[in-house]
Amino acid sequence: MSVENELLERSGHKCELCVSPDEIGVYEVPPDSDGSADQCVMICGVCRGQLTHPETVDPNHWRCLNDSMWSQISAIQVLAWRMLNQLKSEGWPLDLLETLYLDDETQHWAETLQADGDTGTGPTLDSNGIALSAGDSVTLIKDLVVKGAGFTAKRGNIIKNISLTANPKHVEGKVNGTLIVLVAGFLKKAN
Repeated sequence: MSVENELLERSGHKCELCVSPDEIGVYEVPPDSDGSADQCVMICGVCRGQLTHPETVDPNHWRCLNDSMWSQISAIQVLAWRMLNQLKSEGWPLDLLETLYLDDETQHWAETLQADGDTGTGPTLDSNGIALSAGDSVTLIKDLVVKGAGFTAKRGNIIKNISLTANPKHVEGKVNGTLIVLVAGFLKKAN
């Protein structure tokens, strides 16, 4: 049986992410897919377009991940994790990410694309052009109104143990106990 036929049977002739039956086709999950059914998913044209062209992402389309992220197929879990991670700044994906459990091997696969730098992005730089790494501490260089949280992150606050995002212009960190996305250009690496 061909990989395409195996995926069609597994998916019920629908997109394995959003269940649309339109323009479905095989998608090899990067970066190291061997073309096997275990490392591929059947997706629709809309999902494929948004996965291959991140600038066209419609966050509301990806609310479908609320259901598909529970798949037992690792390749589907990887794509769900990556998209939810990419959309964290929207707010609602954070709740889903907190409940999404991936075994160590699948988690490593999901994070590999970002770690390898295959996203075509450069390093995350602070306001002084110094490269930031996951786990660094940073200081805010200006007051920032945190939309949706009802507070202002004050200049001079130190944010410890930041996380990098898929976008090199943003980092994540906890301010007042709330995990928020911060613009790296408003931060200075703490010594």
